[in-house]
Amino acid sequence: MAKNLEEAIKEAGSPVKLLWESQTPPSVVPRVVQEFTNWRDEQLAWRRTAVLYDQCHHMADLNIKGPDALKLIRDLAVNSVEKFPVDMAKQFVAVNHDGYVIGDNILFHLEEDEYQAVGIPPSINWMHYHAVTGGYDVRIWRDDNSAVRKGDPVNYRYQIQGPGAMDVIRDATGEEPPKLKFFYMTRFTIAGKTVRALRHGMAGEPGFEIWGPWEDKDAVYSAILEAGKKHGLTQVGGRAYHTNALESGWLPRPLPAIYTDERLADYRRWLDENAYETISPLGGSFHSENIEDYYFTPYDLDYGRIVAFDHDFIGREALEKMVADGVTQKRKKVTFVWNGDDTAAAYGSMFHEGPGAKFINLPMSLYDTFHADRIEVDGKIVGQSTWCGYSANERAMLSLGVIDAAFAEPGTEVTLVWGEDTPSPKLQVEDHVQVKIRATVQAAPLVEKARTSYRAN
Repeated sequence: MAKNLEEAIKEAGSPVKLLWESQTPPSVVPRVVQEFTNWRDEQLAWRRTAVLYDQCHHMADLNIKGPDALKLIRDLAVNSVEKFPVDMAKQFVAVNHDGYVIGDNILFHLEEDEYQAVGIPPSINWMHYHAVTGGYDVRIWRDDNSAVRKGDPVNYRYQIQGPGAMDVIRDATGEEPPKLKFFYMTRFTIAGKTVRALRHGMAGEPGFEIWGPWEDKDAVYSAILEAGKKHGLTQVGGRAYHTNALESGWLPRPLPAIYTDERLADYRRWLDENAYETISPLGGSFHSENIEDYYFTPYDLDYGRIVAFDHDFIGREALEKMVADGVTQKRKKVTFVWNGDDTAAAYGSMFHEGPGAKFINLPMSLYDTFHADRIEVDGKIVGQSTWCGYSANERAMLSLGVIDAAFAEPGTEVTLVWGEDTPSPKLQVEDHVQVKIRATVQAAPLVEKARTSYRAN
């Protein structure tokens, strides 16, 4: 019986076989009400009024404190930390030695020598491993998500977002919300409790992410709901939550690029048999026996704008070579807008005899944790579609992915292949036939406000 990722890969025969045949269900939002009203109205509310997201349960927190905390971050992050004052946050992005993305998280600078990374496990595990094995003078505590942890979280974490978010904050705090730049932090008082707040938002709408000790959560949550009554505040459940990324353009789950490099063998041995990277299922119409075909560069995912060569970090030389060789221009992150008639025909196939299309779950349509569908032009693979689901705001199925630069112009017609043609024993994959769905390439983020004025503010 394998005791770690490295042993699990050897037992399975390859990383692809390990993940392709995983019997673990896809990752979901645990311990959150699935629908407070209905997921369509919950989606519409983040563009029309205001919404409240419960982020207490699906992410892991890694707190890093000590004299070497910033050095640890600098050694791992592709982005600069030269300007990183207290009460600021950054999107931390890490790559392997060859420059391929391991993962990202939101990194909060809490106090002079204290930082907290919040996100899904791949980048959290990477930071954790280096913190405990790299000889850094740091102390850490970790709080995993509620699917793994026993007991309650250390902190609550909520997000208030939408056109009316500032009205809700104003009434909840009794004060005018401070005018902060994107990803800067402040403190509020809500229901007599001190609340830390990050100027943030999703799908291009303004808002704050707020957090504090778990014992304060009920008082703070109730006060926000009360303040939101006259502003149309809508609670967003687990079903709608993940679909906001479809509109905001953030690609949430790139396959971590850790499965092959011999330099990462010790890291794979550090990840145990139940690690996210060991058990998460891989699927989709794109299938390759080479796990590296699923890897992304930071330039593929539009992180080139934050890559900075003002410091040494793992993967720096590889990224510099990519720049010199022009690799950074080869692929581009985009939104695929699925053809409504083709999608309807695929969905409707379940009402006819014989195997139909792979069932399209709504609103999120993933049947795996790491997803990759083929994007074709004239039968040739030109890209991958990953994060996919339905947006009531756009009245369309959307997916995020990458495509060869030659086909990245908005309005370009492509074909998305839906369903698997390589037999999969995943429990959530039924007998089905592959179908081809026309799609139109659009920008990512799809919402113009999220691409332009929002981030600039």
